[in-house]
Amino acid sequence: MNKNPIIPFVLIMILGFGVVFFMSIQGLNDSEEVAHEEEGTEEGATSEEFDPEAFAQQTCIGCHGNAFEGGGAGPALTGVGERLSVEEIKDILQNGKGNMPPGLVPADNLDAMAEWVSTIE
Repeated sequence: MNKNPIIPFVLIMILGFGVVFFMSIQGLNDSEEVAHEEEGTEEGATSEEFDPEAFAQQTCIGCHGNAFEGGGAGPALTGVGERLSVEEIKDILQNGKGNMPPGLVPADNLDAMAEWVSTIE
């Protein structure tokens, strides 16, 4: 019995293309929903709702370490308030410095974030 060994591979390839096609259609529908949700949260967010510590846990620990003790890419943030003023910290958050990219903190929340960073011990 001579069977063609390519047929299973062709069937798997066709099935794969079909799955990718249908998943991309679903993703297009979901992306529109996500865009509408993000628009709603941006309009309703205020600086009173901003939690600098939670933001830092999501954004900063990758470079500055879990306890902000410093890591491979970022310096230690502990005691930074003793070395830099709140305005200097705000400038770094806004414009970046060294490996620190600019604009990670939304402009509306720069004051609150700089104030919080200055208190890290």
